[in-house]
Amino acid sequence: MTDQKTNFNVMAFPAGAVCNLDCEYCYYLKKTELYPQTNDFQMKEETLEEYIKQYIKSQPGPVINFGWQGGEPILRGLDFFKKAVELQQKYVSAGWRIENSIQTNAVLIDEQWAQFLQENNFLVGVSLDGTAELHDRYRKDKKGKGSHQKVMAGIEKLKEYGVTYNILAVVNDVNAKKPKEVYQFFKENEVDFIQFIPIVEQDSEGNLIYRSVGSKEYGKFLIGIFNEWIDDLGDIYVQIFEEALSAWAGYGANLCVFTEECGKASVIEHNGDLYSCDHFVEPEYKLGNIKEKDILEMMNSSQQQDFGRAKKEKLNKKCLGCDYLFFCNGGCPKNRIVDTDADYKLNYLCEGYKLFFDYIDPFMKRLAQLVKQRKSPPVMKKEMQKLYQEKWNVGRNDPCPCGSGKKYKKCCL
Repeated sequence: MTDQKTNFNVMAFPAGAVCNLDCEYCYYLKKTELYPQTNDFQMKEETLEEYIKQYIKSQPGPVINFGWQGGEPILRGLDFFKKAVELQQKYVSAGWRIENSIQTNAVLIDEQWAQFLQENNFLVGVSLDGTAELHDRYRKDKKGKGSHQKVMAGIEKLKEYGVTYNILAVVNDVNAKKPKEVYQFFKENEVDFIQFIPIVEQDSEGNLIYRSVGSKEYGKFLIGIFNEWIDDLGDIYVQIFEEALSAWAGYGANLCVFTEECGKASVIEHNGDLYSCDHFVEPEYKLGNIKEKDILEMMNSSQQQDFGRAKKEKLNKKCLGCDYLFFCNGGCPKNRIVDTDADYKLNYLCEGYKLFFDYIDPFMKRLAQLVKQRKSPPVMKKEMQKLYQEKWNVGRNDPCPCGSGKKYKKCCL
């Protein structure tokens, strides 16, 4: 039934894959190659209007979330986004509310942008990998220079105008080794919501690229972040911890990486092409174009439904017997690259996830109880600190509580 409304999101790429930076690990920059005859990757206003009209019509309401991403979406210009807000109000139903979020490197945010974002209640996601040393290792501009100073200047503008923002930090082979330094940097800069996204890259032959975070390394990084975060429970929110608590409390995860099925987060490119997911912007995952097909029709198509179900149906047998299947659900399909003796490949991050889940399990079980008892954040924090002290009351030669199998003195001391 093509008129059946379901809960899904569409991320719009108004400037396609074009960006003002040249981050070494960016997987999306090369997507310009999908359009070899195109020089101008700017979404046209007629495409924008058709997208907004169709997307609002496809949503069950009463709150409709628009996500803007790239590339660098701000390159499309302030007038474009002013037009977008105008069109949203034109087509939204009475009594419904529009919410906008935008993911940016923040380099181009000036007073005009900050004022616009504040006046229109945009939630801004800023890409920032930690301190200048850590961030500038891979996030460089077109001249090969680090972008940290300019990103921080953009963040200051957001703060000055009271714009709500959060941080998206890519975890790579460099910053993964310094979880405490990364966390404390964000804390010192008064960040109160952080997403940590692991980078897993392969070359054209399927070999892992050196920038990728090691699986166990990622697990230990998350444990290191968790140990710092315990003292800030209720004040700082870390996405993967919030997702874990939701799952341990029996409500399930909300982030597509951990849901049982995927296919609820598609991408619309600059020209109106709709793809199954931003990690699968390839010809075989193109659902159609909004100038020829309706968004709702494409999202309810058998092609997209099959794409979504494949996550659950193609689980490695190791996943089926895992204690944490209720949360992980095999992780993101794009990271299922490890060959085993099973029919389906295993998630590259499995070992790290398992290390992390084993560590947080007692904490999450207790937190889930406290949530159901409607305890306040200060009470929860006190309970977590107590558990933490018990867990880390170990000697130098005792097994490390992180679960690595190494002695404490050789691991997390």
